[in-house]
Amino acid sequence: MDIKKQSKAVRDSIQQGIYCIINPFVRLLIRMGITPNIVTTIGFLGNVAAAVILVYEGYKVRGGNPDYSMVTIAGGLIIAFSLFDMLDGQVARLGGMASKFGAMYDSVLDRYCELFNLGGIAYYLIQTGHLAGALITFLALVGSLMVSYVRARAEGLGIECKVGFMQRPERVVVTAAAILATGIYGMCQKPYESFDPNVILVLAMAVIAVFANLTAVARLEHCRKKMM
Repeated sequence: MDIKKQSKAVRDSIQQGIYCIINPFVRLLIRMGITPNIVTTIGFLGNVAAAVILVYEGYKVRGGNPDYSMVTIAGGLIIAFSLFDMLDGQVARLGGMASKFGAMYDSVLDRYCELFNLGGIAYYLIQTGHLAGALITFLALVGSLMVSYVRARAEGLGIECKVGFMQRPERVVVTAAAILATGIYGMCQKPYESFDPNVILVLAMAVIAVFANLTAVARLEHCRKKMM
């Protein structure tokens, strides 16, 4: 079994494990009459709230010391509401409510979530004096969008294109974990420590910037081979 198949097998196992945990809650939502699009919208609004918190914190800093408890809350919100990205699909499948528009609506709001989250991070980093970090975040955003665009364009041409390491689930995990780690470390930091917690966030954005753009290039190469 090659590395790609092993990676897919691990991802599928983790996904099925998560489904076993969330399915009782999914069935409760179905009984309450909650539709997949409502779940998708709730997840989107939660991610927007996280971005707003980061923007507000950046606005409040203006060269001073950030309130890392707010950063921690933003990271927690992204983790919590990103789970809705799995819930909406399960609600659609188990509730027999799957639709082409629902799939499109989910994909569109996923892109909006990334735009808001990475935009909020970029603004926050600018206000905390990390201009290079903000530029790196912009490159991460470019890579994230291109990963999705290349896949969508390929599928429009009838080519399945899911190759690459830094797909949306990985990007969400890295982003949320970095924000949470930045906030928690900042809250626990001793007064005499000189390490800037925001460096954690910048490094995470660099990881996404590099691997997301590499994933986009890999998908483009995959499509080129399929078209030859």
